[in-house]
Amino acid sequence: MYDLIIVGGGPAGVAAGVYAARKKIKTLLITESFGGQSVVSADVQNWIGTKSISGLDLAKNMEEHLRAQEDIEIADGERVASVAKLPDGSFEIKTESGKSFNTKFILLASGSRRKKLDVPGEKDFEGRGVVYCSICDAPLFKNKAVAVVGGGNTGLEAVMDLFPYASKTYLIVRSDAPKGDAITLDKVKAHENVTIIANAETQAILGKDFVTGLQYKDKTSGEVKELPVDGVFVEIGEVPNSDIVKGLVNMNERGEIIVDHKTEQSSDPGIWAVGDVSDVLYKQNNISAGDAVKAVLNIYSRLMKR
Repeated sequence: MYDLIIVGGGPAGVAAGVYAARKKIKTLLITESFGGQSVVSADVQNWIGTKSISGLDLAKNMEEHLRAQEDIEIADGERVASVAKLPDGSFEIKTESGKSFNTKFILLASGSRRKKLDVPGEKDFEGRGVVYCSICDAPLFKNKAVAVVGGGNTGLEAVMDLFPYASKTYLIVRSDAPKGDAITLDKVKAHENVTIIANAETQAILGKDFVTGLQYKDKTSGEVKELPVDGVFVEIGEVPNSDIVKGLVNMNERGEIIVDHKTEQSSDPGIWAVGDVSDVLYKQNNISAGDAVKAVLNIYSRLMKR
């Protein structure tokens, strides 16, 4: 029986693991891999304390920091398949490989996954021009032409993140007009370097070593067209990795786990959630790590009272 099982190996999971180990909480961390979504970023420039680092190096550093702790067990290469609450209030966690673990408390730091376009070239050029985080990667496209795919608020905000950097931004919208917040849309429309292309369905992302263009179909005329761009920001939303606790905790309409942001505790007194899987307002590595520390300190307090 563990005191705590942490699910996830991104910034939130690793931060939680380091603090749990330092508090000598009997902890197991389960993760498929380390690094989270930033692992595909070519250059992360907003990880506090580090001016510039690749996503792969950031993941390596986090894993090394976690493994340097003496009082934590790690089950990596494992994907959690299910979480069940037992009659005594504890939990049983099963992995896809068939392993089973029991714990008093759970900290879910399983993150989210970006919705993908699923078009030719997208996977080939991930981290080489295809990116999924405008705040993280906009500075990499200074004085370059880019395309942002997505007509909701996420897409509009990505365009605004690119204002100080890109020389030209094309907003690719599948419907006849963007559907985001009116004030944000007005700012996007007013910017001289932005062109909105509506009724456009992305067909492929083109390139050699890096992205060189985006191919789309004009849904009105049926014509297939190409845009010469150096980057493609895919901004069509995220899906939180919360399915494993469905029915155990309260979630919002997007599937994010609703938490008390003072403690990160969910509606179940034995489950905490941090990072992108929670209903935190801003999805950022630094925020996820900080919220994870907050959660572990609250869990430690609960264990001391027990």
